[in-house]
Amino acid sequence: MSGVLVPCHVKGTVALQVGDVRTSQGRPGVLVLDVTFPSVAPFELQEIMFKNYYTAFLSIRVRQHSSMHTPAKWVTCLRDYRLMPDPHREEGAQEHVSLFKHQMLCDMARVQELRLILRQPSPLWLSFTVEELQIYQQGPKSPSVTFPQWLSHPGPCEQPAPLEGLPDPNRVSSEVQQLWALTEMIRASHTSTRIGRFDVDGCYDLNLLSYT
Repeated sequence: MSGVLVPCHVKGTVALQVGDVRTSQGRPGVLVLDVTFPSVAPFELQEIMFKNYYTAFLSIRVRQHSSMHTPAKWVTCLRDYRLMPDPHREEGAQEHVSLFKHQMLCDMARVQELRLILRQPSPLWLSFTVEELQIYQQGPKSPSVTFPQWLSHPGPCEQPAPLEGLPDPNRVSSEVQQLWALTEMIRASHTSTRIGRFDVDGCYDLNLLSYT
């Protein structure tokens, strides 16, 4: 089963301020990134791929389609997923990441919209985000092929019933092999000397001749 790329629209990031904005130390440590799918019906999400850029932790919320009488709600499907082992070090800062539906905390069917919450508590990095974002949906299932029972569970080999009026094939085969062996023996003992009917060393014995 293979995933199918879903066309999406990534909105601009919205920064949430962490720290005192009146001081020079205040900096946005949280970014919110909304992803919509304007040309796609609600789908089953299979995989999320992106390239990290200095984001330390990732949370994802999903808005799923519901009935006409019930408004869609936002549900957290991934909480504080660690992208950098240490926010103050380079490791993992620019890695390619794949997240699959089995890693999510909720069912990923009927997806309408995603919200990525990026968090970087370290003041060492001036900016952080995720790049090359790709969303894949569940691909079509391969059609099942049903084989006949006789092909799926072959029985023991059975000898066909002999036809009436025909000799036994096993007996014919044995006699043919014996005939072939006899032919090979005669061919091996054949000499190139010409054997006459009545001559002996080039002469005829009168006693061997018959008169009419």
